[in-house]
Amino acid sequence: MKLKTLSTAILLATVPMTGAFAAALDRSGQSIAAFLQPGNYFEAGISVLDPTVEGQEAGASATQRNISDMAGDYYFPSAALKFQPTNKFSFGILYDQPFGADAEYTGNNVFVSDSTNTILGQSTLNSLANQTVQNTLAANGITTQAITSSPTTVIGALGVQAGFSGAALQTFVQNQVNAAGGNAVAAAQTAYDTLYAGGLAQAQAQIAGINGLLGTGNTKVEVNTQNLSFIAGFQPTENWNIYAGPVYQTVKGNLSLRGQAYSIFNGYDASIKETHGVGWLAGLAFQIPDIALKASLTYRSEIDHDVNINESIPTLPALTLLPNGAAAAAGIAAASGETKITTPQSVNLDFQTGIMANTVAFANVRWVDWSSFSIRPYKFGLLSDAVGPLVQRPNGFNLVEYSDDQISATVGVGRKLSEQWAGNLSVGWDSGAGNPVSTLGPTEGYWNVGLGLQFSPAPNYFIAGGVKYFWLGDAKAQTGAQAGGNEYVANFEDNNAIAYGMKIGYRF
Repeated sequence: MKLKTLSTAILLATVPMTGAFAAALDRSGQSIAAFLQPGNYFEAGISVLDPTVEGQEAGASATQRNISDMAGDYYFPSAALKFQPTNKFSFGILYDQPFGADAEYTGNNVFVSDSTNTILGQSTLNSLANQTVQNTLAANGITTQAITSSPTTVIGALGVQAGFSGAALQTFVQNQVNAAGGNAVAAAQTAYDTLYAGGLAQAQAQIAGINGLLGTGNTKVEVNTQNLSFIAGFQPTENWNIYAGPVYQTVKGNLSLRGQAYSIFNGYDASIKETHGVGWLAGLAFQIPDIALKASLTYRSEIDHDVNINESIPTLPALTLLPNGAAAAAGIAAASGETKITTPQSVNLDFQTGIMANTVAFANVRWVDWSSFSIRPYKFGLLSDAVGPLVQRPNGFNLVEYSDDQISATVGVGRKLSEQWAGNLSVGWDSGAGNPVSTLGPTEGYWNVGLGLQFSPAPNYFIAGGVKYFWLGDAKAQTGAQAGGNEYVANFEDNNAIAYGMKIGYRF
C-alpha cells in the first residue's frame, strides 16, 4: 500500500495546539515535527487559549465564598525553519514558548485582599498574643508558679512598670500586700493579672499594626518562556534520522500574593527579570515513506536559570511576634542571593502511520518531570524557614511545587479529502501534576477533543487551523505552606477551555 500522496494530510498531526492547557506550566508541547518534514521547510503558527477556571473556598478557609474565573486568556506563537542541504544532513531552528502561566483572582475571596484580612487567623493571633505575653513575662521571672513561690517578685515587677525603685519600690510592694489583707499571694495574683492585661493590650496593638502592612489588590501571576532549539540531523539511510542540538531558553515573570490564604505572605511581590539558560535535546526518528510511517523519540534536558529575583515582603515586622523574630526580620530584609529555577526535562514520543488509502493515524505521548520542579525565591525561602515550624514545615516550603510527573497523550486520524483539502479528528488526555495543586494553577489534567482542517492551494504550501475543547480536571488548591500535605483552601470543579490554532507551512 503506497501512501506518498498523503504528504499534505500527514502535516495535520502538527496543527499547533498540542499542549494548549497541559499540566503545571506546560504550554506548547515542544514538538519537533517540523524538523522531520522532508526537504527544505518553513512554518509559523499561533495558538490561543480561552479557559474558564472557577471554584469555591473550601478546606482550611473559614468562609465558603465563590471564586470567579481566575484563568487568563493567552496566546503563544511557534515557528520553524529546516534545511536539507544533502541527503545525509539537515539543520533546523525551532521557536516555541514551552512553559507559562497567566492568572488573576478577582472578587471577594481568600485570594484578594480586603479590610478584614489578618496576618493569621484570628484564633491563631489570639493564641500568639497570649504566648508573646507569657514569654515576655517569663523572661523577667514572672510566671504563674512565681505567684506562690516568689510573690514579692511578681508584685515588684508591677512596681517597676509603675516607675518605682529602691525604697519606694519596697514601700509599693508592702502597700500591695497590705491592700490584700496581708496575703502576699493574693497581691501577687492581682499584680500578675494587671501585668498580663497590659502586655496583652500591647501585643494586640502590635498585631493590629502588622495587619495594616498586608497587601492590597489581587493575587496574580504571569510567567513567560521562550525556546530556540538548534538541531542538526544525520540521516545514514532514508529510514533513519539521528538528531541533537543546543536549546537556548529565556524566562521572565511577575507574581503578587494577596488575601487571607497567604497569611504572612499577603503582600509578597516577586519580579523575575528576563534571564537565560542553555540545555540540549537529542532524538531518533524512523520512517517508511511508502506507508506514511514515521516515529520519533525526543529527549529535552533540564535548563537551569540563576536569577536575582526582586522581592518585596512588607509584612516582615510580623516576625517580631516570634522569639528572636526581630533579628530574623532584619536579616531577611538585608539578605540578597540568587534563586535557581530549573525548567524540567521531558520526553516526546510521536508516531503516525497509514491505515488505509488517504488516511493516517497519529499519536503523541509526552512525559514531563514536574515532580522534580520547584521554585523557592531567595527571600521567600528565608521567611518560610522562619515561619515553617508554625505550620509543621521545619525546613520551610516552596512557593510552587508539584507532586507528580505529567503524562499526556493525543491520538487521532487524519484524512485527505481532496487534492487541496484534508482534515483530522483527535482525542487528548493529560494526567495533571498532582492533586492538591498550586493555587496559581488549580486544575488537574484534562480530556479534550479536537478538529483540524488544512487547505493546500499548491503542493508546496498550506494553511491549517483547528479547535480543541477541554474538560479540565477538578482540583483542590493549596498554598506553598500547605504543599506536601492534604490541606487546601479552595476547590475548583467543572471547568473547561477552548483552544484555537492556525499554521502556515511552505516547502522550498
